[in-house]
Amino acid sequence: MAKLKWGMIGGGEGSQIGPAHRLGALADGHFDLTAGALDHRPEEGRAYAQRLGIAADRAYGDWKEMLAGERNREDRIDLVTIATPNSTHFEITKAFLEAGFHVLCEKPMTVSVEEGEEIVRLAEKSGKICAVNYCYTAYPMVRQARAMVANGEIGKVRLVVTEFSHGHHGDATDADNPRVRWRYDPALAGVSGQFADCGIHALNMASFICNDEVEKLSADFASCIESRELEDDAMINFRMSKGTVGRLWTSSVAIGRQHGFTIQIFGETGGLKWFSEQPNQLLYTKIGGRTEIIEKGEGGLHDEATRLSRVAIAHPEGFPLAVANIYCDIADAIRGEVRPSLPTAEAGARSMAAVHYAVQSAKEGGTWLDARPPMFRK
Repeated sequence: MAKLKWGMIGGGEGSQIGPAHRLGALADGHFDLTAGALDHRPEEGRAYAQRLGIAADRAYGDWKEMLAGERNREDRIDLVTIATPNSTHFEITKAFLEAGFHVLCEKPMTVSVEEGEEIVRLAEKSGKICAVNYCYTAYPMVRQARAMVANGEIGKVRLVVTEFSHGHHGDATDADNPRVRWRYDPALAGVSGQFADCGIHALNMASFICNDEVEKLSADFASCIESRELEDDAMINFRMSKGTVGRLWTSSVAIGRQHGFTIQIFGETGGLKWFSEQPNQLLYTKIGGRTEIIEKGEGGLHDEATRLSRVAIAHPEGFPLAVANIYCDIADAIRGEVRPSLPTAEAGARSMAAVHYAVQSAKEGGTWLDARPPMFRK
């Protein structure tokens, strides 16, 4: 099967997320890195793209040059990944969808609810894939958890408790570091800091595993480092459409926490727990029973977990391979095989609505608000 052609915008040298995308996209032989506009500094971006093996005529200075250069080529790219600051996601995603390209966008997909709805409609109209990189949903044992919930193995879900809290932005003396500062700058990050950066991963994960949507929420935000305009700590209470109760804590000032992404699903007959620092294991407890450790790679797993495991039991598969699983699902979708687990523009729009209504709720002292984009309200 011929490889698909892949291009990347952002994610240049020194980027935090760029290497994970490159490792992920190339891991299974589905894609070749063919084009790129990798840096906001045109010459540095062109030079780095060529060092990665991109031909000089497809090493672009910016995304507009890349769009102009690729759109009329017979051998144009099949997929573009957007890994730029939040404020640019909508404009670039919209332009490439309108030009008929498949898109994978880093989260958050947009910085406004209206933009998110526009991308959903545009993706539907164009018939092109617009995926959002909620890559934690692609760990094999997360897929196992989703399949177990769908199969009724813990009964009706009552409660979800999830956290995504770390302490890497807890040093007030480092608050002006450019790699940190932009995340709390409304001009670059939008209306929310930590919740839009990490919290929406946790909220999306709750929806993903439960195969349910967040219907309403109540929020409390704090800027523990007072110089920050946007929050660095947030607590969200939420309710899902099937009646599940949700609790979410996200923070970037929890010193001592490293990654801190954990989710627990409590049902009528059992419970599940997954945590990203031990991603190969899923803890499963039946009512009245002992806790069982389900290991990635063992026999008897659901197909979605087995399909996305590459190495034998007891050998770790980390973050880049979770990203790789997103690219596997995109490659299958481009080739015509539907992958319902692929996070799409709808997930991106729902997340952005949750961000905006959480911001409003926090300003109103925790008022409960409808968390859904208007287009998805009945």
